[in-house]
Amino acid sequence: MRRSAAPKPHKREGIWYLVRRVPKEFAAFDRRCLVRISTGVAVADDPRGVRARDAVQSLGAGLEAYWRRLREGQSAEAGLRFEAARKRARSFGLAYRTNEELAAGPLDELMARIKLLLDKKSIEDAQDVSAVMGGEKRPAVRLSGLIKEFETIEQQNLLAMSPNQIKKWRNPKKRAVANLVGVIGDKEIASLTRDDAIAFREWWQKRIVEDGLDIGTANKDIGHVSKMLRVVDLTHQLKLEPVFRNLRLSGAVPGQRAAFTAEFIQEKILAEGALDGLNDEARHLIYVIADTGLRLSEAANLTTETIHLDREIPHVRVRPNGRRLKTGHSARDIPLVGGALAAIKLHPDGFPRYRDKAASLSALVNKVLASKELLPTSEHSLYSLRHTFEDRLTAVEAPEKVIASLMGHKWIRPKYGAGPSLAQKREWLQKIAFTPPGRM
Repeated sequence: MRRSAAPKPHKREGIWYLVRRVPKEFAAFDRRCLVRISTGVAVADDPRGVRARDAVQSLGAGLEAYWRRLREGQSAEAGLRFEAARKRARSFGLAYRTNEELAAGPLDELMARIKLLLDKKSIEDAQDVSAVMGGEKRPAVRLSGLIKEFETIEQQNLLAMSPNQIKKWRNPKKRAVANLVGVIGDKEIASLTRDDAIAFREWWQKRIVEDGLDIGTANKDIGHVSKMLRVVDLTHQLKLEPVFRNLRLSGAVPGQRAAFTAEFIQEKILAEGALDGLNDEARHLIYVIADTGLRLSEAANLTTETIHLDREIPHVRVRPNGRRLKTGHSARDIPLVGGALAAIKLHPDGFPRYRDKAASLSALVNKVLASKELLPTSEHSLYSLRHTFEDRLTAVEAPEKVIASLMGHKWIRPKYGAGPSLAQKREWLQKIAFTPPGRM
């Protein structure tokens, strides 16, 4: 709902009142044209309306909350009725059509549906008639309810995610919808127009020019909203116009992820005392990532079940283990050498402080590295250790298949057999292993 001017108190029979006209977006749920609510403050006791203004603002906020609850409750009930009718229509072998859609369509289809009800002897069954003849309107989903609706539809994709992964999945969508609502208001998705979409695009263009924001962020917002609308439209057969199609902004430059030099890592980051000030788990995770190339989340989520120090070749296994891996190729076994082996020996059960909290690990380590001038440029970060790992393997001319296997990347050829063995991978890792500081 668009922000309106703060309501002012009105005098009525010696009492200050809140007087509000029901906004158009709530008119279907509250049939009153004008709402009057007493503040209980007498004009004689508050002639300038100072106390009454505070009371009116509080009553106004409560009234708006009431309207929203009313809308959400009725919308939810209508949505359930619609879904029941749609499923019932399928049981008749029909695609659901509202009665307005049937009336606007071919007469033959309308007559065929009536004949079906007669043949099935369902003409007296109100639910069957509603399903076949389109008695329920399509659900009115508002932008404020779009994420919830999308999440309900996509729930099977969330089952494998950890709580933190779900949060990361949800947050950019929440940001995109909040930005859109801030530009055009909390409209029903069925009433969105191309003008609304263009207004959102122009709003982002202005922010990019005036505030120096990233084009990629704007395109992500547009992409998230467009995808959610497309999925909800497909599921509920809303027949929405693709108003966000082809609105992505041009000029986005792919981010260049920097890598440290091997010498910088060994001589600066792994120098004795260089990481003092970091807690043990964070410091030792740096050693693990540097010598395994693990993604931050993969290293932070190692557990007793995925750490194998007692094997002939000590190694860690990257597996879902309560969370979804980034890609299907991410599952892999990585031998432990150098600083990674030394660090894992100190943490045979993993790093519980940062389990499912890779973002916290990244924020802390990057802050400390920056304060100690251990980030050569603004493009460098903790994640740069992974890029250095790949560069180092390339420098010693490791086979591409070995590099892909260690990085968790897709191999360019069809996969046959088990891939490089632990012994083969350890052979190449030993060529690039760092020497950890004497005082771990």
